[in-house]
Amino acid sequence: MRLLFQPHQTYTDKLPGSGIAPFLPIPGDPLGLQAPLRVFLFCFRLPLFIFVTLSYFLILQWLPIGSLGKKAALWCILGVPSIWWVDLQVDGVRKGSLKQQQARLPQPGSVIASSFTSPIDAVYLAAIFDPIFTASYPNTRQVERISLLQAILRAFAVPSTEPAPGARMVDVSTLVEKHPNRPIVLFPECTTTNGRGILTLSNSLLSASPKTKIFPVNLRYTPMDIVTPIPGSYISMLWTLLSKPTHCIRVRIAESITADQNAKDAPPARSTRKTTYNTNYLDILDQDGKEEEASISEKALLDNVADSLARLGRVKRVGLGVKDKKEFARAWSHSRSSW
Repeated sequence: MRLLFQPHQTYTDKLPGSGIAPFLPIPGDPLGLQAPLRVFLFCFRLPLFIFVTLSYFLILQWLPIGSLGKKAALWCILGVPSIWWVDLQVDGVRKGSLKQQQARLPQPGSVIASSFTSPIDAVYLAAIFDPIFTASYPNTRQVERISLLQAILRAFAVPSTEPAPGARMVDVSTLVEKHPNRPIVLFPECTTTNGRGILTLSNSLLSASPKTKIFPVNLRYTPMDIVTPIPGSYISMLWTLLSKPTHCIRVRIAESITADQNAKDAPPARSTRKTTYNTNYLDILDQDGKEEEASISEKALLDNVADSLARLGRVKRVGLGVKDKKEFARAWSHSRSSW
C-alpha cells in the first residue's frame, strides 16, 4: 500500500498542507446496479463514436463544407456520448443579454487562454469558435501550431518541457496576423490537470501583441471523471465517456485582457529578429541558451490571466508545472506496475 500512495506523497511534498492534487485522476462512480446499462451504452455507442470520429478526421475536415459544416460534424462527435453544453457565463454579462454583448466573447483576431483538463476541451472549442490550435512550452514564448487532432492527442501525451527537434515555432502575434479571421487557442498550462488547480503559466502569452485581446476560458465537466491528468489513459477515458448516460459542460469566460492594460512600466525592447513558421526552437534563445526574463508588466499579465482562470474554475493557483507533472507521472506509473 505504501507504493500505491507514493505518487500522491511525492506530489503533496511540494505543496505541504494544501490538499490540492491537480495531477491525480478523478475516480469514477462504482458500477453497482447501473452495470448492465453502462455496458449496453458503451457497446452501443462505441461503433457510432468510431464512425463519426473517423468520418470527420479522415474525410469531412478536408472537404469544402465551410466552418458551419465542420462545426456540425464536431457537434455530432460530442452528441454520441451525450455531451451537453448546459451553462455559459461571461463576466459582465447578465443572463439573457448575451446577444447584445457579443464583443465580450472571443472574436477572430483574439487569443483564447483555455484551461486544459480533457481532450473534450479542444473538440468543444473547435465546435464553437473554429480556432487555430497551438502548443505551448514552459521555456519559450513562441508556440507550435498544431491541428485539432494533435490537440486532442496532447491531452493523453506525456508533457514535454521543450518542443521536438525541428518543430516550427512562431509568435502568437504572427499567427494572429496570418489568420485574422480566426481566434488562436493557447493552453498556457502546457499539460492537463484534473481541474483542481491552475499550474504555472507558460510565457507563450507574452508573444501576443500588446493590443491583442486575451480571453481566459475555463471548461468544467459534470461529472468530472472525463478529465485526463494521467498520460496514456485512452481506455479509461473512452469507457467513462461512452458508458455514462450524459456529460455536461459548464463554460466560464472572463473579460478580455490585453498587455496594454497591465503595462506598469515601459515595455522592454523587442528583438528585431523576424519570426516565421520555419523558426527553429534553438534560434529563439539568447546566446547563453536562455530566454529573456519577463518584465514586471509581463509578469502582471500572466498573473492576471492565471488569477482569472483560477476564479472561473473556483480553484487555486499552484506553484507546479510541466516538470512536476512528469515526475508525478513517472512515480504513478512505477507504483501501479509495482502494485
